[in-house]
Amino acid sequence: MKLIPLITAILVSLGLYFLVIDRETLLAFARGEEVQEIQDTEAASASAAPLESGALVAENRVGVVALHSQAQEFDRAVVLRGMTQAVRQVTLRAETSSTVISEPLRKGIQVSKGDVLCRLDPGTRPATLLEAKARLIEARANIPVSEARLDEANAKLGEAMINLTAAEKLSEGGYASETRLAATKAEERAAVAGVASAKGGLETAKAGIESALAAVGAAEKELEHLTILAPFDGLLESDSAELGSLVLPGDACATVIQLDTIKVVGFVPETQVNRVSLGAPARAELATGDQVEGLVSFVSRSADQATRTFEVEITVANPDLAIRDGQTADIAIAAPGATAHKLPQSALTLNKDGQLGVRIVNEDQTAGFVAVDLLRDEVDGIWVDGLPEQADVIITGQDFVTSGVAVAPSYQNEANQ
Repeated sequence: MKLIPLITAILVSLGLYFLVIDRETLLAFARGEEVQEIQDTEAASASAAPLESGALVAENRVGVVALHSQAQEFDRAVVLRGMTQAVRQVTLRAETSSTVISEPLRKGIQVSKGDVLCRLDPGTRPATLLEAKARLIEARANIPVSEARLDEANAKLGEAMINLTAAEKLSEGGYASETRLAATKAEERAAVAGVASAKGGLETAKAGIESALAAVGAAEKELEHLTILAPFDGLLESDSAELGSLVLPGDACATVIQLDTIKVVGFVPETQVNRVSLGAPARAELATGDQVEGLVSFVSRSADQATRTFEVEITVANPDLAIRDGQTADIAIAAPGATAHKLPQSALTLNKDGQLGVRIVNEDQTAGFVAVDLLRDEVDGIWVDGLPEQADVIITGQDFVTSGVAVAPSYQNEANQ
């Protein structure tokens, strides 16, 4: 009973041997061929193996497409996104309460510096100014009176001092009574008090003049607030206040913007801010496709706390007012140039450590990896730094090889990128 499993195992082992190891013999036996013929064939194949070793090595190479890449001059401009802004924009607001008595100006019109945008009803303000001026005249008239009173008090003080001196000498010689001396001293003290009072009156008169002058100035300034003027040449961005409307302090009269010079504002990363300098030439392409040029006029010294970027302003002439406030712009700021390689975007790959780079063909026809820095991404390719002056970059098949793998490259011209 135990022989059956043993025989079965032997038969299965023989079947697996012929099926896996000596498969040709099994197939020949099935076709009715002689085993000797198969062995002769195998011997012939074995003798031919050294002749075909080169072909086998070639077959083991991985076919890739590479590009003869030459380093080129690269304008390492700082590229960022931004928007246009009016060089000046102000909303003019009322500084007093009154009713608008001027016809409104419609938005979009050109205004010049000093043009009246809103005129307010003066009300009783002219009468207030006249009253303040009358008080100023009255206060000034009090000055001569106060000065005369001071002179009189000084004269009385001088007389009292003379009388006191005489009374003291007479009292010392026994020619004047103590009562007379005491009365003289009282007169002298009264004269001193009179001088102090006269000086106080003069100071009060002078203070009255200052108060009257302040009242006149306030009344005149209040009248000035009734007329709101354009602070500079520009365009009205909003209608001025409507005729008959009541405006309170802080209410808007009109908004004026200046567009003959315009700013293009962007934000540069902290890693590139040191490459931007004041006065550097810059170019901006607007969303409309128009291109404008200007100079860097401002680089912020303080980073935005949320984005860690620095504000950059470029001043651009806009005499025909073709550039509008708030247009999106792609900005390129000139920076010192260098050499770099321009490659297809598909050439980029990652090594096993997750480092960005490209695969290249080494001189021994094996694949290699070079880490690169991405400088700029354009529509027709990318600019990278980190490669030697000349390099054979694998652009197809780079993800199927690793460093040291033998490759069979075919090359593509740069013109066919």
